Amino acid sequence: MTSSITKYINLLLFAPLLMCLSCYGKRQEGVIVGAERMKEYIPELKSKKVGLLVNHTSVINSIHLLDTLISQNIQVTKVFAPEHGFRGQISNGEIVKNGIDLKSGIPIISLYGKNKKPSKEQMKNIDILVFDIQDVGTRFYTYISSMHYMMEACADNQIKMIILDRPNPNGHIIDGPVLDMKYKSFVGMHPIPVLHGLTVGELAKMIIGEEWLNSKSKLNLEIVPSKNWTHSTPYTIVIPPSPNLPNDQAISLYPGLCFFEGTKISAGRGTDFPFQIYGAPYPSLGSFEFTPTSKPFAAKYPKFENQKCYGVDLRNASKPNSLDISHLIKAYKAFPDKNIFFNNFIQNLAGTDQLKTQIIDQIPENEIRNSWAKELNQYREMRKKYIIYQD
Repeated sequence: MTSSITKYINLLLFAPLLMCLSCYGKRQEGVIVGAERMKEYIPELKSKKVGLLVNHTSVINSIHLLDTLISQNIQVTKVFAPEHGFRGQISNGEIVKNGIDLKSGIPIISLYGKNKKPSKEQMKNIDILVFDIQDVGTRFYTYISSMHYMMEACADNQIKMIILDRPNPNGHIIDGPVLDMKYKSFVGMHPIPVLHGLTVGELAKMIIGEEWLNSKSKLNLEIVPSKNWTHSTPYTIVIPPSPNLPNDQAISLYPGLCFFEGTKISAGRGTDFPFQIYGAPYPSLGSFEFTPTSKPFAAKYPKFENQKCYGVDLRNASKPNSLDISHLIKAYKAFPDKNIFFNNFIQNLAGTDQLKTQIIDQIPENEIRNSWAKELNQYREMRKKYIIYQD
C-alpha cells in the first residue's frame, strides 16, 4: 500500500517535468551542448564513482543526464541539488530537502538551505563530480553560487570536476555594476557585473584563474564546451531553467526586473507571466492589472498574494541589449511612499549600495550607467583571458 502511494506521489510530482521534457527536450538546431558530447566524457566515467550536481535542465535529447549515465553503466553514487531542487519544482527561496530519487534510488543531497557547500562526509564515495545545469548569465542566479561551492569541495577533497557547458542566452551582454565584495552573498559571490557575459564553464575558468576559491588545494577541472555557438549566437533555452523563467522574454527581462525583489514591487511571481510584468496595489504604477496567487511549484507565497496590482505589461516589449534599469527608475518615481520602496536586499542584488542611492537622489539614468564604466572596462579586459567561445 505504502509503495503504491509513493509511486502515485512521485507521478504527481514529476508529471510536469515529464511533460516539459516531451514538449521541449529537443536541443536547438545546430547547437551541441556539452552534455550531448558524450564521447568526450563518458569513457572517463567508466569504472568510477560519479557524483552529479544537476537539475531538471540536465537533459540529453529528452532524457535526464542521470538516466543517460545509468543506461551507460556509469556508477552514479550521489546527486546534489541546487535551488528549486533536482526536479526544478520548488519555489524561489524555499529550502530544498535531502531525499531519494524514486526512479533510481540514488540519494539526493540539497545544496540550498543551511547546507550550501558539501561537507567532507557528503563528498565521500565520489571519484568524479559532473556539473550540468543551464544558467542564464546573471550574477544573482544562484546556480553559479552552488557551482562555486562545489568547486571548493572538489578541490578540498581532491576530486576531479567535469563541467558540461551550455550556452548563455544573455551571453552577448556585459553590463551593470561590478559586485563590491562588501556585499558578497549567495546571490553575488564574485566581483563581476550583473550581466557577466560568460557561460558556467568560462566563469569556472575565471574563478580558478583569479584565485577566488577558498581552498588550499588546486582543483582538477575539465570543461566540455558546447559546439556551434558564439556569444553573439541567439539561443533559446528549451527547458525553463527555473519555475519563474518560463520563456525567452522572461529570461531576457529577468536581469533588470529582478531588482524589484529588493523593493515593494511585484515582478509577476504568482501569475502566468513572471518577470514579464510588474506592479503593486497602487494605481499610480500603471494601467495593467494583475492579481498574484499562490502557485505551489513556482510562487508558494507571492508578494501581494490575492491583491489586485497595477503596473506595466512587458510581454511584447523589445528585448533589452543592456541591463535595463529604466523600469526600476520609473516605478520608484510613480510609487506613492518612497520611504518604503526599497528593502536591504537591493544592495545584495545590485552588489553595491550606490544604485539605491542614485535612484533616490534622482540621478539621470545615463549618469548611473556611466558610474559603472570604469570597473566594467576593467572586467572586460580580465574576461578576455577566460573566453572559450567567440564574442
